[in-house]
Amino acid sequence: MTRAEQSHSPARQRTLVESLRLRFLIAEQQGNTAAKRALFQEAIYLGIQPELFTEPK
Repeated sequence: MTRAEQSHSPARQRTLVESLRLRFLIAEQQGNTAAKRALFQEAIYLGIQPELFTEPK
């Protein structure tokens, strides 16, 4: 677990993942590869695995 993951409460982690998931879905629907790339970078910064917001629930 990364330091960023350790600093997020479970509720905050869920909120961050849901935000990333929604924005990823929108970017995917629009075919916006730059936005998807930015979301991956944001996830890495936050210590969130991309699979948590790119794969269906």
